[in-house]
Amino acid sequence: MPGIDECLLEAMTLPGARGAAIVDWTSGLALGSVGESPNGDHEATAAETAEVARAAAEYQAFAPADGAFEEPDAKGLPVEDLMLTTRTGFHLIRFVETTFDSSVFLHLWLDRHTGNLALARMRLRDISDRLVLV
Repeated sequence: MPGIDECLLEAMTLPGARGAAIVDWTSGLALGSVGESPNGDHEATAAETAEVARAAAEYQAFAPADGAFEEPDAKGLPVEDLMLTTRTGFHLIRFVETTFDSSVFLHLWLDRHTGNLALARMRLRDISDRLVLV
């Protein structure tokens, strides 16, 4: 089972990948990062993407409290991933299920012209399922 560094390096093999990070969304700290950062600072990017992830995971508009739209056997957060599109790129945030508190996500920044959003989303799901955090 791959750890943080192996998962980040695998994410960077995706077409158009510019940067990747594994972030704790409760603290906003990067547990690991590789490649470029959209604003030139990996720690600032981690804190900023953590705010977006936290909003999606906690706000009722994205995660209804009554669970009316969830599958009966659903575990973990009701939000699986987020996709943000900018003029120059795509940002994918994939929440990672963990044995402790599941407050970690994988952030991938793709070039808009060379990245494949559908492929990246499928591969991030696979990577996050295999990620081992200790």
